[in-house]
Amino acid sequence: MHTLRSLPRILGMFLLIGLAVTKPSPAQEQSFQAMFDSYVQKDEIVGAAYVMVSENQVTEPHTLGMADLEARQPVNSNTIFHWASITKTLTAVAIMQLRDRGKLSLDDPIVKYVPELTRVHSDDNSIGRVTLRHLLSHTAGFQSPTWPYRDDTKPWQPFEPTEWAQLVAMMPYQELAFTPGTKFQYSNPGFIYLARVIEKLSGDPYQVYVQKNILTPLGMTRSYFNISPYHLAADRSNNYTLSAGSEGRSKVVANGREFHTGITTPNGGLNAPLGDLARWVGFLSGSSPEASSDLILARKSLEEMWQPVTPVPSDFATAAPEFMGLSFFLYPRGSGAGAVTLVGHTGHQAGFATFFVMNPRNGRAVIAAFNTSHSEADRDAYGKSNLGFRALVEEALEVVQ
Repeated sequence: MHTLRSLPRILGMFLLIGLAVTKPSPAQEQSFQAMFDSYVQKDEIVGAAYVMVSENQVTEPHTLGMADLEARQPVNSNTIFHWASITKTLTAVAIMQLRDRGKLSLDDPIVKYVPELTRVHSDDNSIGRVTLRHLLSHTAGFQSPTWPYRDDTKPWQPFEPTEWAQLVAMMPYQELAFTPGTKFQYSNPGFIYLARVIEKLSGDPYQVYVQKNILTPLGMTRSYFNISPYHLAADRSNNYTLSAGSEGRSKVVANGREFHTGITTPNGGLNAPLGDLARWVGFLSGSSPEASSDLILARKSLEEMWQPVTPVPSDFATAAPEFMGLSFFLYPRGSGAGAVTLVGHTGHQAGFATFFVMNPRNGRAVIAAFNTSHSEADRDAYGKSNLGFRALVEEALEVVQ
């Protein structure tokens, strides 16, 4: 429940984007809430929250647990979560903005903008055939992790590489896994390379470009990358890792509120409260005023991003998307006249797990965040995914359909 102090703040945020604060159908709300609460309890999640969007309506956030155990700080409408790989959707829209402004083509080779990549080994110089479209659709052939050498038993190692030079130094010791465009392989470093394109063509650092061209126009005033601004630090959630303890009890390890994603910011550096994510997803789903204009990106360009590019393996990640578009996961549902393609993305980093799913046809969406993951079950977001999280994403897809 919100305090009287925090409630006006969240109401104001939603009203600014033209969305009335109300609930979707009671049956859908109650079914999802019951499953959400059960998942949080059974998986010992420290703190979590979600909102639902339905056409021009947004629910008040449903919150559970603690943003910080030691500080005895509950999750509320102001709590700032880390959104991890959902950041990729911002990076992709930035690329499409530059495309629509005539600055680039999606079929441009990435080495045109990032010549350092010619150092990566590839048969028949296939690295030269990797395009921006391949990077956006995770079909370029680059590896999944940005920093494949980390050993969690050695705390002196960086959380993520901090400098571009570190990635460049690794390039001669890497290779493309397959011919570009022939299959799907989720790749974090691919979005760092896309960010280099944004920086080269705009003249702005990645974070500055996104702030100027996406966050500020959408009124996402409490969203930021990496370390918290001083005036928002008190609202940032801690994050936790659970591991097997003595006598069958889980051991809860606090990872610390603040961490820096370094050079990997374009693939996973965003921090924001649910209210700001509602603004972003409201724009994507067509629920916000900005969605009906070309202020951020034309609808036809967004719809282009939601066209299937490549099938996604059934064992991938934390839900069951069937296709990858241009950075968005796609979930076809129904057949004939009732057929619809649902759209979404998940995120996992440190102890955080997040997702959003939406229906572009009716404007419905579910956005959720959790500040806890299991040391073994959830650490590898691209393979050993938690079954409870996966089931919750599937339930959310039913809600928005």
